[in-house]
Amino acid sequence: MQRAEYTARGPVPQDVVECVERETPTPMAGEVLLEMLAAPINPSDVLTLTGQYGMLPPLPAVGGNEGIGRVAALGEGVTTVVVGQRVLLPVGAGTWASHLVVPAAGLMPLPPIGDPLQLAMMTVNPPTASLLLSEFVTLAPGDWVMQNAANSGVGEYVIQLAKRRGLRTVNVVRRQDAVAPLQALGGDVVLVDGPDLSARVAEATGRANIRLGFDCIGGSATDRMARSLAIGGTVVNYGALSGEACTIAPGSFVFRDVTLRGFWLAFWFRNSTPEQQRALFGEIATLIVAGALAASVQQTFPLSRIKDAVAAAATGGRRGKILLVP
Repeated sequence: MQRAEYTARGPVPQDVVECVERETPTPMAGEVLLEMLAAPINPSDVLTLTGQYGMLPPLPAVGGNEGIGRVAALGEGVTTVVVGQRVLLPVGAGTWASHLVVPAAGLMPLPPIGDPLQLAMMTVNPPTASLLLSEFVTLAPGDWVMQNAANSGVGEYVIQLAKRRGLRTVNVVRRQDAVAPLQALGGDVVLVDGPDLSARVAEATGRANIRLGFDCIGGSATDRMARSLAIGGTVVNYGALSGEACTIAPGSFVFRDVTLRGFWLAFWFRNSTPEQQRALFGEIATLIVAGALAASVQQTFPLSRIKDAVAAAATGGRRGKILLVP
């Protein structure tokens, strides 16, 4: 078997990870052997390699936090899954590996149909998008939401899920060539970020009462979003693509009564019930299999090219996700 291991962290993520050969493990009682079908490289994975993420596994470690696998062998006493069945790889299990052994209990079976690349990306970004839309402000059909980094994986899912819920979206990007693809995806308003953003948002939406915004960038972008929301609006930060702390001017707090909150999916996993998780993932899987929910894919790599794959994922200006496949 192959897996992408790292024994140190450093500023150049592809320099610290390498593909190594290991003996394929044998499942013990209550365990299953899974063979990886596809696993994405997320921004959080890159930040984990550089040591900048909020939760770091002990070293040495195997990269990867999500993916889809096929059951290859059963340990003694396992009856909940069968050989050949597709399942979600457990969150944080080190999914950048051709094979991994995991406990059978809690594995989430997946439909036998559906694009494995799309299903491999369903554990992190789609639930993040869904929960951002539901957990902070009570919204009704016709309401507006706003987001920056709208051409990210989460951003694309927000557009699609918002449209299914009858919501309208203001989508902010950092380059002009990202505008047309998001308009084609269904974004109601797509704007390039800039110092006059709030004025352009007001003009494009007819001065709509936008009460909720999602910030994935931090730095001064946070305040540009805050100034674009209605008085009493809520900004939810869930990332820091700028590498800078969120900045909001005192006037946005004092005179606009804006609230700044944070979201981390790991906390939701920690606090939600198994029933809540199954309901959310069941809805997401159904939409993906039906072709109603998808994210752009730029390129796939074999594990043997893990350095190239991580370098591609860490590069700005991408137009889709980087995934590892057998």
